[in-house]
Amino acid sequence: QVQLVESGGGLVQPGESLRLSCAASGSIFSIYAMGWYRQAPGKQRELVAVITSGGSADYADSVKGRATISRDNAKNTVYLQMNGLKPEDTAVYYCNVRGVLVTAMAKFASWGQGTQVTVSS
Repeated sequence: QVQLVESGGGLVQPGESLRLSCAASGSIFSIYAMGWYRQAPGKQRELVAVITSGGSADYADSVKGRATISRDNAKNTVYLQMNGLKPEDTAVYYCNVRGVLVTAMAKFASWGQGTQVTVSS
């Protein structure tokens, strides 16, 4: 009932920047949190950044000062701007959206399909 479409991943060199986008659509009544997680090979999925409907944001220590999460509530879209990318940022990045459906006002939590970010020279 909720679809997430991610874009913006790719291959970049160390020190470069990229911007990830995730657009949510479907039977959404409201969204209260949107976030980005990542999973590197052989590691568990970890939180990168999350932003609430009110605009409060939280970041993993590993990306603080290098990442900015933002959202466009009118478009149900969340963005992740990452600067000064490092090889250790290489991972599959997943969008996560939590909110309430129109149907029976049920809560939902949906994941995107993932987008690969590779940082390498």
